[in-house]
Amino acid sequence: MNGRVAALLELGSGFHPDLTGAENIQLNAALLGLTRKRTDYLFDSIVEFSGIADFIHEPLRTYSTGMMMRLGFSVAVNVDPDILILDEVFAVGDQNFQAKCREKVLEFKKSGKTMLCVSHATTTLHQLCDRAIWLDHGQLMRGWDGGRSNHAL
Repeated sequence: MNGRVAALLELGSGFHPDLTGAENIQLNAALLGLTRKRTDYLFDSIVEFSGIADFIHEPLRTYSTGMMMRLGFSVAVNVDPDILILDEVFAVGDQNFQAKCREKVLEFKKSGKTMLCVSHATTTLHQLCDRAIWLDHGQLMRGWDGGRSNHAL
């Protein structure tokens, strides 16, 4: 595989609670393969998108769950990945931030990049995905792919 993969699989994954939000941006971006120079360049965009600038120099352990999710999502989408993996990412955060995230993900989708989205929210999946697979009583199913929806694989 070639390209950068960014994933939001578990809230706070790749973060350390004793480090500040700013330090966690550096850490998380490094885990995603960014250089310090590139992370420094993206830093303001990451913080602005997250909406938590007032708390960016506070330890992550003082953040709410929603604030951690905002920071994690902001890093993941600002590293400009070729493949974005999202696992129930829209389940946390206020409505305004959820809308902002959806808009960013739709921009990502329109750019022609690859996205893998895991969710129990079928409405979200219909909005974000062109194709889907799921398990139905242990049987692998597929849908939304050129009208062949809801067929066993």
